[in-house]
Amino acid sequence: MMLDIDTQEQNKLSGAPLALETKLKTHCVDLASERVGGETLSCSDDFFAEMENLIKPGRGIFIDDKFTDRGKWMDGWESRRSYGRDNGREFDWCIIRLGIKGVIRGFDIDTNYFRGNAPESVSVEGCVSEVEPNADTVWETVLEQASVEAHSQNIFAINNDKAYTHVRLNMFPDGGVARLRVYGEADVNWEHFIAGELIDLAYIKNGGKALLVSDMFFSDKNNLIMPGRGKDMGDGWETKRRRDPGPDWSIVKLASQGSIEKVIVDTCHFKGNFPDTFTLEGMVSTSDDFTDGQQEDKWQPIIARTKLYAHREHLFINEIIPASTETFTHIRLNIFPDGGISRLRTFGKKG
Repeated sequence: MMLDIDTQEQNKLSGAPLALETKLKTHCVDLASERVGGETLSCSDDFFAEMENLIKPGRGIFIDDKFTDRGKWMDGWESRRSYGRDNGREFDWCIIRLGIKGVIRGFDIDTNYFRGNAPESVSVEGCVSEVEPNADTVWETVLEQASVEAHSQNIFAINNDKAYTHVRLNMFPDGGVARLRVYGEADVNWEHFIAGELIDLAYIKNGGKALLVSDMFFSDKNNLIMPGRGKDMGDGWETKRRRDPGPDWSIVKLASQGSIEKVIVDTCHFKGNFPDTFTLEGMVSTSDDFTDGQQEDKWQPIIARTKLYAHREHLFINEIIPASTETFTHIRLNIFPDGGISRLRTFGKKG
């Protein structure tokens, strides 16, 4: 997926950031998120606020009267002031191991609540490394040094087809960044799977992507395909209450065209708001555009309408209608009439 924006400077034009963020969130995943295994490894300095905050969920928050023994508590990564440092360093930096190796399509460098202590500018570098980066690591520029605004989402599109395992965020000369989002597409090494192995083709770390949902009033569409079981009711996909028969639905692009031979629908933590029933459908398509009912006639049944229960993993094998030789590129989970699903797993073989 290439974003139709030619230069990084164009991304910062007035009115562009919101549309760009929507595009990145729709077509990409956050490769650096701690939820998919992202990890902050090291930084030049985090005297005021820890580097680990960079990849936490949500935007940074502010608590007016909260202080630490080092100064004002801030929900982000913040270095001390650089003047007087006799170390030859011209900027501060933080190295992040991506939870998913992938092609980077954009960054959200969010300075939320860093009003008087944001950096003047930032850059981002990337590398491919099987070990933790060190002094011998060769870094490549992914985002050229660019100015950023205080207390703002600073969003940039990247046109680069190389996959990276790590990024290094540089801020000039010092200051604070609340969150870093590294939007991109998973670069999956299919040789890591054994021949004939059933693969969860919807799983976000395998390259699955939640494209479009009817509603995500209470929680994000990507929760459906995240690692592990949900930690609470907020860690799933939940819609608001409908006042009609429904259904609500979620469309997921599979990591690769493949068969569907085992399905798990998990309602973990959804005890009073799980869907009554569900269906699962699939199609083969080269397009990810499902707006305004486009491609509606291509959907075919995978699992017929089936009862669901509270706080339970539901396993389906014999209920799957298509033969194991049939393959799909996209699936749609329909829930009647509404409610919450923690996780959806669709196991099959890569076509």
